[in-house]
Amino acid sequence: MSAPPLSFALLLDGLKAAGEDTRLRLLALMGEGELTVSELTDILGQSQPRISRHLKLLAEAGLVERFREASWVFYRRATDTPGAAVTDALLEMMAPDDDVLLRDRERLDAVRTARAESAQAYFRTHAHEWDAIRRLHVPEDQVEAAIREALDGVRIGSLLDLGTGTGRILELFARQIERGVGIDLSADMLAVARANLERAGARNCTVRQGDIYSLALPRDTFDVVVVHQVLHFLEDAPRALKEAARVLRPGGRLLVIDFAPHDLEFLREAHAHRRLGFAPEIMESWLAQAGLDPLSHRLLAPQADGKLTVSLWLARDPRIALANAQHNKEVA
Repeated sequence: MSAPPLSFALLLDGLKAAGEDTRLRLLALMGEGELTVSELTDILGQSQPRISRHLKLLAEAGLVERFREASWVFYRRATDTPGAAVTDALLEMMAPDDDVLLRDRERLDAVRTARAESAQAYFRTHAHEWDAIRRLHVPEDQVEAAIREALDGVRIGSLLDLGTGTGRILELFARQIERGVGIDLSADMLAVARANLERAGARNCTVRQGDIYSLALPRDTFDVVVVHQVLHFLEDAPRALKEAARVLRPGGRLLVIDFAPHDLEFLREAHAHRRLGFAPEIMESWLAQAGLDPLSHRLLAPQADGKLTVSLWLARDPRIALANAQHNKEVA
């Protein structure tokens, strides 16, 4: 679908903002992914105040988006502003083999390598925590296959992954969606997710720091929301589900993956689990309270020496179905 035409004033502002050497190079770099001010400073070899001024002009024109993550500030190409059409058009017109852009891209690769090494160092330090739990339930590839099956046949233009962790859910669906967003509270985990998504070439996916109880996202935004192994960490799971339902589009799907009830008390202290699994009737009640229609519930039995059963709940925003029912009633 082509972007709507821009007003003369918006187009002029966008072209003015982009019409400078450094700012055009910044746009080209953000066409490759989101970057911090310090990373852009390293790549372009210019002072931080200078780069910040250029980014401020691009953001004011709606060509790039700015967001804060703890003490870091990230910039990425705009996707939800009128000026995004200007950015898209300019990026399409740039020759990928241009000498200036090639040199910038080489320095970008060095920055990404350093970022990936740092992220993987963190992951190696904490990997035993994930491995210890994975050994208690069915292999991860079986869980991922069940996730795919649950969403088979669902058109996913936009996907939101709450508690994205390593970004694996985004990576899993990157090739079949138009846009993916991952939210996580941990800046360290987001660094791991960014490195993984960059390695996978998932440029249509971004991650950001955020509060699962209060998403900085407009309502009716996503076709699918996934909450994968997150609810058992939360104090108020129903509140998180209501917030997830808020950002679902009419007819959208919410997929929850978590554990069935179990008695492994050590997970509370060793891994900060607040809840030891969820009974089907409890989860279905919470989904209904969030205004969603439960569609299916599936159990993945543990391995022979495992003790955790994985549950998958799929629910739907009912608004399209209600609208269709009202229409059929009026026609009759």
